[in-house]
Amino acid sequence: MSSKRSNSFRQAILQGNRRLCSKALLEEKGLNLSQRLIRHVAYETLPREIDRKWYYDSYTCCPPPWFMITVTLLEARMEVAFFLYNGVSLDQFVLQVTHPSYLKNTLVYHPQLREQAWRYLTYIFMHAGIEHLGLNVVLQLLVGVPLEMVHGATRIGLVYVAGVVAGSLAVSVADMTAPVVGSSGGVYALVSAHLANIVMNWSGMKCQFKMLRMAVALICMSLEFGRAVWLRFHPSAYPPCPHPSFVAHLGGVAVGITLGVVVLRNYEQRLQDQSLWWIFVAMYTVFVLFAVFWNVFAYTLLDLKLPPPP
Repeated sequence: MSSKRSNSFRQAILQGNRRLCSKALLEEKGLNLSQRLIRHVAYETLPREIDRKWYYDSYTCCPPPWFMITVTLLEARMEVAFFLYNGVSLDQFVLQVTHPSYLKNTLVYHPQLREQAWRYLTYIFMHAGIEHLGLNVVLQLLVGVPLEMVHGATRIGLVYVAGVVAGSLAVSVADMTAPVVGSSGGVYALVSAHLANIVMNWSGMKCQFKMLRMAVALICMSLEFGRAVWLRFHPSAYPPCPHPSFVAHLGGVAVGITLGVVVLRNYEQRLQDQSLWWIFVAMYTVFVLFAVFWNVFAYTLLDLKLPPPP
């Protein structure tokens, strides 16, 4: 039997549960620590009791949530290594993002080097500071890991990478003279998808203090976004190199409330069977193609004055 559940099969399971056991999963007693953790994750991410019970009964932690943990460790390792390298070689541990040595890094997206396609993705491994890295790491672990435990690495990785790519492409279209650093595009895609899923299924979400949790998440995102906007327009210490753009955040949010919502709403159902999924995939593809052509032709046609190459 396929592991994917049809609507009729789900309804049959739901009716059977109603006959056999009226007690909600939240009322189960005598659970050990791992069982309580799985139950907590179910109530944090899934709006329907039948889905929560199904997830609780079937989750085996195999494979573990490796994608978000691996990405987070790589980001932290690359940032710390770069921080220490520049501290030793330049005797300057607090290095400005606009410093020429920072922008020479082969991972940072720079408008003068936009033909190097890997930079549209690898910029996530460099950040504008320890506070920038710290907030992204916290959000990735607190939101991304539980989502991956429920929806799997493939779905969450898809949303995260789509947010990252959309973030850098959005910068190349809307803020054409600025570099990009940080994983905020992917992080905001996951967080905005999760928050949108909670709002759309408000009555079914039984997580504790959901209003407080949403408020804290929105405050953290707003503060980080506000810091990015302020930094972008703050005078550069090394003109004419500008500070990193904040538009990548908006690209991540756009992916989260489109592709992300569809992924999180259809727990363990085939995305290929969802018409809305194909609509958002088509929209994302059109945007990517538009951004590619924009990068090829618009910079020359508009005759922009770009910052010097690092």
